[in-house]
Amino acid sequence: MAKIQAIRGMNDILPEQTPVWQFVEITVRKVLAQYGYQEIRMPIVEQTDLFKRSIGEVTDIVEKEMYTFEDRNGDSLTLRPEGTAGCVRAAEEHGLLFNQTRRLWYTGPMFRHERPQKGRYRQFHQIGVECFGMAGPDIDAELLMLTARLWKELGLEGHTRLEINSIGTSEARKAYRQALVEYLGQYQSDLDADSQRRLESNPLRILDSKDPSTRKILENAPSLDDYLDDESRAHFDRLRKLLDAAGIAYTVNPALVRGLDYYGKTVFEWITDSLGAQGTVCAGGRYDGLVEQLGGKPTHAVGFAMGIERLILLLETLELIPEHVNNNADVYVTAMGDSAMAPALALADNLRSALSGCVVVSHCGGGSFKSQMKKADRSGARYAVILGENELANGTAGLKPLRSDESQREVAQNELASVLAEALKN
Repeated sequence: MAKIQAIRGMNDILPEQTPVWQFVEITVRKVLAQYGYQEIRMPIVEQTDLFKRSIGEVTDIVEKEMYTFEDRNGDSLTLRPEGTAGCVRAAEEHGLLFNQTRRLWYTGPMFRHERPQKGRYRQFHQIGVECFGMAGPDIDAELLMLTARLWKELGLEGHTRLEINSIGTSEARKAYRQALVEYLGQYQSDLDADSQRRLESNPLRILDSKDPSTRKILENAPSLDDYLDDESRAHFDRLRKLLDAAGIAYTVNPALVRGLDYYGKTVFEWITDSLGAQGTVCAGGRYDGLVEQLGGKPTHAVGFAMGIERLILLLETLELIPEHVNNNADVYVTAMGDSAMAPALALADNLRSALSGCVVVSHCGGGSFKSQMKKADRSGARYAVILGENELANGTAGLKPLRSDESQREVAQNELASVLAEALKN
């Protein structure tokens, strides 16, 4: 019988990998808490219409990438392809947005049926941040300052760069879209296949094209900046001044538009040059019209999302995983003989109480002295505690260093915790 394997593009995260995930998640959680953000947890399945109405029916995500199915009641449901729409739905449904501001964040799996490749998967994990009820550019600036602090905490400062743009109001984009379509229509046959398809459905996405011939045509295309409304232009100018005052370096990229229909005014991306084509590690912007679009009252909003897999890939590529991030034990307690089994388990539990934060592994399953010491070594522990008949009779335990040339010594069991505490400091 053939073995069942994981679905392509949906990966297991193995015990050797989870410490790095935990390091990233704990670091992000700490930074967000410093800024006063509260966690929200949404279901991974939503009504399909939520994403059609928010993301846009003519986007690649809705047209080609969503995992959509009918449940037993005949309702159309979708595995969430991104988190913003679900967060807006939850916040509105539970009355979190009425006459108040909110700083929310979430993390979890997202699903898109794409061609799997390094840094891009069909089940991937995001950390998202959403802010509601704040109209000014100060909250946009705070989000960018927050992410800059996060890069510093992760050791990525200097390995990412910030690109920003303003895409104005929907009215401004509508006028620009018409001018862009008229211009590109003259060169339709020279555009790459994706751009030809997008010319009528989502022409602003053509600005993101990497095709050399299309890039050449775009050099003389109308500029979105020429169509910006006064309010969006003032908002963007004030944002730039706030970033300058905060010392946040950035580049204005007129071609940056983002791929989801709900964005307006500020958009941004944090980019790295260390991952090839998968260079965007964090992206977002304002979506002031989305809450109303989904049935709520007009509400100012801005947010971003970052892919955890891509962040980890960047840390690994740059060899920036801290040495302390591992799955290793600190102490491995062995039991030589049946009579030592219960005392060894009790001793290990006492050490866990006394050595807060240390990993103490009890050997289980019996075996010879040699086999137990092999397992102690494989655990990565710095010390093995040896408990046998002689030690039980004397009220002691053997303390064997596993990562140095120091000699094994006998330590009174009631002094073992304090001796280990001192030894583990070094």
